[in-house]
Amino acid sequence: MFDVQLLKGKKIVVTGGGTGLGKSMATRFAELGADLVITSRRQNVIDETAKDLREHGVKVLAISCDVRDTEQVESMVEQTVSEFGTIDILLNNAAGNFISPTENLSSNAFRTIVDIVLNGTFHCTQAVGKVMRKNKSGVILNIVTTYAWTGSGYVVPSACAKAGVLAMTRSLAVEWAKYGIRTAAIAPGPFPTKGAWSRLAPPGLGIEKKMKERIPLKRVGEHIELANLATYLISDQAAYINGEVVTIDGGEWLKGAGEMNELEKIPKAAWKLLQMKRKKKK
Repeated sequence: MFDVQLLKGKKIVVTGGGTGLGKSMATRFAELGADLVITSRRQNVIDETAKDLREHGVKVLAISCDVRDTEQVESMVEQTVSEFGTIDILLNNAAGNFISPTENLSSNAFRTIVDIVLNGTFHCTQAVGKVMRKNKSGVILNIVTTYAWTGSGYVVPSACAKAGVLAMTRSLAVEWAKYGIRTAAIAPGPFPTKGAWSRLAPPGLGIEKKMKERIPLKRVGEHIELANLATYLISDQAAYINGEVVTIDGGEWLKGAGEMNELEKIPKAAWKLLQMKRKKKK
């Protein structure tokens, strides 16, 4: 689908790049010649992923970074520029989410998700933006979700944070275009990952089956499909796309807004069990 040299020479930062969709997108970028920085709070995870990515013959830095912390973000950007000389593309993929009735949420639970998703995206965008403005070029790609514009029950912190990222994407598309920087976003529907899927579609409740039923294509997404879309949007082939949000969900949101609204049917006892599991993990 793509020329094998499509991203050759590009320097890309991928937040949350050690696992899941972040790893899948980073892998696709590496296959097409990009040098990468992958970040995560867990150094051992990104070290392992970096080893895999280097098999494609590209340079890969694994930098531990909590996107909620501006000092860590600025340090990550400084290390990247020191090693690579510049940053061409930023993929804001780091996220956090869990399902819960809103009345059960603590202020800390709400703040944690907003800090990672919205504030973390801003911190990385602001730090990398300084480099891009100096170079008069750059691409910022944000991962949002279809309920960023519809809202959705049971994921209120994520919905609020992703809506903020969506607004940031469109706002900066206008404000930073004069610096040669364009922004775009992807709104994925269900793409199973080991970590997020266990929190959003816990086994035994039939949620995954119901998700597939509400998707017109009757299936969930494959990682390569999202990775290919991300590749196109960050490439020079998409140079006239600015401020756009591309949905990739098999038609799910068109069929019924609010991805998590079906959770209305989960009994209170099941919610208590899920809450206990989250507390044990902490």
